[in-house]
Amino acid sequence: MHNVMTVKGARENNLKNLSVSIPKNKLIVVTGPSGSGKSTLALDTLFNECQRQYLESMGMQGINKPKVDTISGLSPAISINQHITNRNPRSTVGTMTDMYTSLRMVFEKLGERTCPSCQYSINPMTYEGSVEKEADSFTEYIFCPNCNEKMEKLTRTHFSYNTTEGACPTCKGLGETVAIHLPSVFHEELSLEDGAVAIFAGRYGEYQIAVLKAAFQYYQLPDADNVAIRDFNEGQKAILYYGVESDEVKQLFPNVKPPKTVEKGKFPGVLTSMWRRYAEHDGSSAEADAFFYSQTCPDCHGERLNKVSRAVTVEGWTIPQLVVHSLEEMAAWIDKLEASLEQTSYQLVGTFMEDIKTKLSRIIKIGLGYLTLDRQMITLSGGEAQRIRLSALLDSALTGVLYIMDEPTVGLHPKDTAGLISILKHLRDLGNTVLLIEHDVDVMREADYIIDIGPGAGKLGGTVVGQGTLQELLQQEKSVTGQYLRAEKPRQTNDRTGKEVGITIHHAAANNLQDVTVTFPTACLTAVTGVSGSGKSSLLFEVLAKANDAIHEGFEKITGLDVFDQMIIVGQSPLSRMKRSNTATYIDLFTPVRALFAKLPEAKEKKLSAKHFSFNTAGGRCENCQGLGYVTTNMLFFPDLEVVCPECQGRRFKQEILAVKYQGYSINDILESSIHECLSIFEGEKKIQAILKLLTEIGLGYLKMGQSLTTLSGGEGQRLKLAKELMKQGKKTSLYLLDEPTTGLHPNDTIQLLKLLNRLVDAGNTVIMVEHNSQVIEAADWVVDLGPEGGAKGGNVIAEGTPEMIKENKASFTGQYLQV
Repeated sequence: MHNVMTVKGARENNLKNLSVSIPKNKLIVVTGPSGSGKSTLALDTLFNECQRQYLESMGMQGINKPKVDTISGLSPAISINQHITNRNPRSTVGTMTDMYTSLRMVFEKLGERTCPSCQYSINPMTYEGSVEKEADSFTEYIFCPNCNEKMEKLTRTHFSYNTTEGACPTCKGLGETVAIHLPSVFHEELSLEDGAVAIFAGRYGEYQIAVLKAAFQYYQLPDADNVAIRDFNEGQKAILYYGVESDEVKQLFPNVKPPKTVEKGKFPGVLTSMWRRYAEHDGSSAEADAFFYSQTCPDCHGERLNKVSRAVTVEGWTIPQLVVHSLEEMAAWIDKLEASLEQTSYQLVGTFMEDIKTKLSRIIKIGLGYLTLDRQMITLSGGEAQRIRLSALLDSALTGVLYIMDEPTVGLHPKDTAGLISILKHLRDLGNTVLLIEHDVDVMREADYIIDIGPGAGKLGGTVVGQGTLQELLQQEKSVTGQYLRAEKPRQTNDRTGKEVGITIHHAAANNLQDVTVTFPTACLTAVTGVSGSGKSSLLFEVLAKANDAIHEGFEKITGLDVFDQMIIVGQSPLSRMKRSNTATYIDLFTPVRALFAKLPEAKEKKLSAKHFSFNTAGGRCENCQGLGYVTTNMLFFPDLEVVCPECQGRRFKQEILAVKYQGYSINDILESSIHECLSIFEGEKKIQAILKLLTEIGLGYLKMGQSLTTLSGGEGQRLKLAKELMKQGKKTSLYLLDEPTTGLHPNDTIQLLKLLNRLVDAGNTVIMVEHNSQVIEAADWVVDLGPEGGAKGGNVIAEGTPEMIKENKASFTGQYLQV
């Protein structure tokens, strides 16, 4: 009894009165088709009940109990998922792990600096000069032992790019500055009337040109009618660019007061207006995307710290030099530093160095040694972010804990999966239970126990169809995973060789790419493979995806794209951070559904329009929860708690709206139904059916219509994006760039996705994807394998060719893992 967690009568979401016994202190995999109920069992039932019991033991009441009869044998639980919650560009691997804090402490105690006056080298360990404290502030000063120059004493704050003391004043510690791409805004060879200013469109443009010409008149400047702006004089250009109230115009016309009204020529300036709008929209607008670009800070050259701080050295290295080197290289630097320190010096920094060493060894163990300390958290994949959090648990002294992880192998090459499994086994051997939601067959082989949920998705799932070891699942008739593994795999016989001219990337050097020139065949399905950190995403999303940008860095040129009408990029970034956005609204499915409800006789009788069936606008929705179905309670130190709205009982709408029914379903019933269920509800509605069928084809039939986009995994979000793009496809020839589209897919669902991708290619499109899944790599027409390792040891094309050619290439790690 003490070695088992027993769940009885679980009915959360689609679970059908599920009962299961889960052994403790084991490595357990919960698997099954996408949407079968794996996450519901592991996270919504087990984890939530663990949290509820823990919080109630501390006196917190009113926490929702999952729909389950009993769960016995529970342990304290820790959940590690793939969602990157911190979207701040200042959050890096160094700040997230706190290694950067420890590094700053080492530099405060040991950092050598140069006197700005006489260039004398000052070592804080041997410094014996006086320290002066300013009376009115906390600033301390030291004096150069050689020339007595007064300097501010450097503390840990001076080595942080998030403080005014440490940050480069030009870029405020971001390492980049934003600029406007002038050739995109001003077409110098054209006149104002012919469209010289790109942002002057339609009536707005006519109005602005009239004000600008009034300004020219006010300052007695030449007439600008039908004059190319390259022929404007200095005064005209200053007014056009910066506006009449700018310093540039005031210097040119010191004796003229700027016009006070628009009629007289109070022109704000094109660039001045653009900067104002950029600030108002926080840099996220169509104008910002089209005309603004980031460039490396001209002062600190991307090093983020100010001139004094970035010159301080320890063991010959500055902080900016250290943070751009891989964590593996940093580990070698720490060892070298430790060996060189005398006992007295070591005592000052020993604690901080041990902290860095411990964290480095954990992260390297988990296969992320190729990362750098300055890598922004928002640029990590879901799997990388999850493994960083997992590394913090290693060497933990906790035992008897239930660790629940959501697909920790996402983004991992099979070569790296072995290292991750050994770490998970180490957590288990400490006396913990490690429960993984996982589809990877290699992980299943290593698991002590597997629980197979199925047999289908949504309402067709929610039951245990198999349990035991992988060998035992193979013998169980009902096990979906067992059936897949027992089935004879059809040999892939793709004979597509592509068109004569391919897409060629010339001399790519973005991130860790080592001057890569590579050609992708068109009208083919291509997989870009390689170990984690080998440069796959850099090649596809930092180079190829930016081929049409006005400004590009990191490659010479890209040829062969002129045959495409459009490039469609489908990555893993979240679709929305707004809880109001859901499956139906995102895919434009809710609009025709609302229109259908508004046409019903009962709706017409009550004079209800489509607007009344929206939960996003006032009118028909419940105003207590504003159409969300729940209200939020602040839990202070814990995440906010969502409680079912007491007024509408979670049904989102007013009673009179819910009374209107289509085929016996209210508008809220539709939102609570899955895509699959809606296929039969909306039979005969061609427009709605077309969207529903497409979603089912790409393996998303189990999603609820009203499921919030914030709850989708990276893979689900990506497939939903893909569906939206496919609906807009029409007769255009497209280049699709996909980032691991199989994320979160059971092998059976992967077969369905491959059918869809092959259909796209057969229609004349080109699909290039970053992928680790051997099932998909084998189904590709062409493979480009990068490596050999990650980080600085990667960035080269190791092999390219058909999957058969990759298998035969001894240098390719991917080839070794493809099925023989």
